[in-house]
Amino acid sequence: MQVSIDGQRLWSSLMAMAEIGATPNGGSNRLALTPEDTAGRQQLIEWCAGIGCHVRSDAVGNLFFRRPGARDDLEPAAVGSHLDTQPKGGRFDGVLGVLAGLEVFRTLHDHQIVTERPLELIVWTNEEGSRFAPAMMASGTYAGVFTVDETLARQDEQGISFGQALEETGMKGSLPIGKPRLASFLELHIEQGPVLEEEGLDIGVVTGVQGMRWFDLTIEGNAAHAGTTPMAYRHDALAAAARLIDRLYAIAADDPSGDSKVTFGCLEVDTPSRNVIPAQVTLTVDLRHVHDDQLDTLEARFYSELDALVEAFGVVVTPQRLWNSPVVAFNDHCIASIEHATRARGIAYRRMLSGAGHDAVYVSRVAPTAMIFIPCRDGISHNEAEYSTPEQCALGTQVLCDALLHNANDLEVTQ
Repeated sequence: MQVSIDGQRLWSSLMAMAEIGATPNGGSNRLALTPEDTAGRQQLIEWCAGIGCHVRSDAVGNLFFRRPGARDDLEPAAVGSHLDTQPKGGRFDGVLGVLAGLEVFRTLHDHQIVTERPLELIVWTNEEGSRFAPAMMASGTYAGVFTVDETLARQDEQGISFGQALEETGMKGSLPIGKPRLASFLELHIEQGPVLEEEGLDIGVVTGVQGMRWFDLTIEGNAAHAGTTPMAYRHDALAAAARLIDRLYAIAADDPSGDSKVTFGCLEVDTPSRNVIPAQVTLTVDLRHVHDDQLDTLEARFYSELDALVEAFGVVVTPQRLWNSPVVAFNDHCIASIEHATRARGIAYRRMLSGAGHDAVYVSRVAPTAMIFIPCRDGISHNEAEYSTPEQCALGTQVLCDALLHNANDLEVTQ
């Protein structure tokens, strides 16, 4: 069964959503569970109500939009992603996966197509982790990685808890965590990297996701006068942090495979002053690799470099591993459904791993899962300049539609 989605309608929906929390330079700012995020969710609820979809939510605010099937006793075939963004994020990251699902539902509604299985369009809460760490928290709760109490207790930088923010949205629901169980889950996303564009390909069939580990690190030295303290007597927390950043960055950059990645996204000096040696620095460390054993090696090197800081600078280091997401292999059946849909339309594609985390990582623990990538200009994401063309968005949505129809009419249990 092949039907054609409406690319112009999809683009109009994307641009309408982008107006909610729009930033001056053409991006989006809808941090999780803020009024902007809530407004985006409410807009989706209104759109889905217009085609007869029933919405439910669970205890961590995940939204589930149900489109009935011929056999509603069957577990649903699902699609989805997230609507929250980075503080100065783009218009496509996460949002495309949600509004592509909406467009698929609208297309099926237009053609009065009833699938064997029911369908679910899912919006996962706080995927970005930019307000409440770690990332993918609510999909992780759905999958049993985090408890509800753990998730609700997480606080943002202002001390507001996830639970408090969720209550203020009015979108905390009664759907049991982990329900509904899914027969399959597909997530469409921009690549957030340059590979597809550089290779002139239209679709990435995503077979898995690289491993990721997040750390919070505090380095404590001693404050002292910048002019009167000899270099040999200093315990400079910022100099120690700079040494760590330089060493770990060099380790990753020297990896001939290119698979080691190290990022220091946040750095803060406690009570900074121009002429005072920094006494305390806090920073974040993000380690990634496509092989778990090599990620173990990278983490071990991180800890050995911390020991070297203690020796060289006389500082105290306090690392906390905040998040550990192992390498993920997606479901063969779901990968095949995407690959078949892509080949059937003569689309140029390649198989690839994702370098970024997605809600599909956690969903894959409890349901057969795979992802679809489309190119994004210059590989830029988490940036107001993030862009994919209307044609690229439409093509990815068409592949999603075709693969979802296959999964929704397949009555075999694949997990």
